[in-house]
Amino acid sequence: MNIFEYQKWITDFYKERGWYELNSFIRVNFLTEEVGEVSKAVRTLEIGIDRPNHRELSKEKQIENLKEELGDVLDNLFILADKYDIDLTEIMESHKEKLTNRFK
Repeated sequence: MNIFEYQKWITDFYKERGWYELNSFIRVNFLTEEVGEVSKAVRTLEIGIDRPNHRELSKEKQIENLKEELGDVLDNLFILADKYDIDLTEIMESHKEKLTNRFK
């Protein structure tokens, strides 16, 4: 699946469930929450969790959790871009150009 197909699919998925209608301010808050979950997943992989009630997960399960959380972040980014009719390939191309020019 390419980036365009996925953006269309996730947009339709969110619209079918009534999630797309949430305003962008709320969507950014969901994005922030998901970024926090990515942070927790990385922390678990790198230094673990030191809590008495925490169940230790295998490395494979920890990686699966990180993939899931990164997917949640991506979905929120795709929805925000769609709401403002932003082409994600344009973002990638312009950001690549910015970094290339900045760090020549």
